[in-house]
Amino acid sequence: MICSATSTISVSPTEAPSKSRLRIFSGSANAPLAEEVAAYLGLQPGPMVRKRFADGELYVQIQESIRGCDVYLIQPVCRPVNAHLMELLIMVDACRRASARQVTAVIPYYGYARADRKTAGRESITAKLVANLITEAGANRVLAMDLHSSQIQGYFDIPLDHVYGSPVLLDYILGKNLADLVVVSPDVGGVARARAFAKKLNDAPLAIIDKRRQMHNVAEVLNVIGDVRGKTAIIVDDIIDTGGTLTEGARLLRAEGAKAVYACSTHAVFSPPAIERLSSGLFEEVIVTNTIPVPEDHRFPQLTVLSVANLLGETIWRVHEDTSVSSMFH
Repeated sequence: MICSATSTISVSPTEAPSKSRLRIFSGSANAPLAEEVAAYLGLQPGPMVRKRFADGELYVQIQESIRGCDVYLIQPVCRPVNAHLMELLIMVDACRRASARQVTAVIPYYGYARADRKTAGRESITAKLVANLITEAGANRVLAMDLHSSQIQGYFDIPLDHVYGSPVLLDYILGKNLADLVVVSPDVGGVARARAFAKKLNDAPLAIIDKRRQMHNVAEVLNVIGDVRGKTAIIVDDIIDTGGTLTEGARLLRAEGAKAVYACSTHAVFSPPAIERLSSGLFEEVIVTNTIPVPEDHRFPQLTVLSVANLLGETIWRVHEDTSVSSMFH
């Protein structure tokens, strides 16, 4: 059975947001999420015309006055990545030219984030390139969720609010009342994320999968650092792409004596053959959020999709009201 859930974060705006200043607009990448966020704020996504010319060029026009308004554009940079990135840039430019007071790019999933440094020479740092493009298009601020690398915040010369999907995932996991938990990092680079997750799960023990990656989207798993025998293992990651890392890790955890394996991730990229791998029976449950839309043909019985709409809505409200964001969502 496919289970879908929403965040149970209890904080909500203390009063209706000012209709004269706050505006929400949605790109085409994840309109249902934008509608949920707008509903949380007591708004409707603003009207926008979006069409393509015969050669594929995109045209965007804002269909209401936004002069002097604080505009929030909700658009994850997900598949098709290039089209959705270009759409975001054009929306930002349109709002800037329409005299919006401030334009905030709300990017639930920041595409091109995995190339965040030079590792082999003669290669692009696309995470920085995208930051430059968003800034030059005219964005005054960025709101991003679970960046692949925290250093990406430093690539922007405009304010960036970085929030995390972990409160939604943790709330769901805690509600299941699982016993004998061990939180597992799928690689050394994710240890800080897994440690923070484990701390919120009543200081659950931590294990690490020692992995050597030979090339992009191909992972070789070697061994487990830590005790998982007889425990319920929860693998925590930020992105599930092809699912190779998770499935190899789950197979190893089972071999090491884990009695159950769960996977938690904020961003469900789900590139082939992720669905076949994740539904192979290695996982009791695969828990993701809706930062990226999960179409029906990408769903499988073990999949649970949680909504981050309330979390994003609350963050937008706090940014709009110039109150603290980091105190809630780290």
